[in-house]
Amino acid sequence: MKQNYAYGRELRLLTPAHFQKVFDNPPVKAVTAELTMLATPNNLGFPRIGVTLSKKRAKRAVDRNRIKRKIRESFRLKQHKIPAFDIIVIGKNGVVDLSQEELQQRLDYLWRTLSKRCAQYLSASSDSTS
Repeated sequence: MKQNYAYGRELRLLTPAHFQKVFDNPPVKAVTAELTMLATPNNLGFPRIGVTLSKKRAKRAVDRNRIKRKIRESFRLKQHKIPAFDIIVIGKNGVVDLSQEELQQRLDYLWRTLSKRCAQYLSASSDSTS
């Protein structure tokens, strides 16, 4: 069966309430010096993503848009390896200074780490409910 690599509206966190739910108490985190990922399980059967990158971290709109586009593209390609979690990616100081290759390496590392931790969280929470 062919996997669908689309990045439709249903794969995005759209409302402030969606973001707040993840920010309130994220059970899973993955961190590098330039990026942080927070995740909370959802009951939708697929992952969703939201990206925050403030003007304070990336002054120019062109930089913010380039970084957000790269994050969304990397999510689009990795979405089938990620459990059903709502994920927020937060840009921190230094994210603008990364080259395209460095940014891609950081994102690959974070997706691997986040997937592993999400799976551990799900197995630990299912163990505690049984």
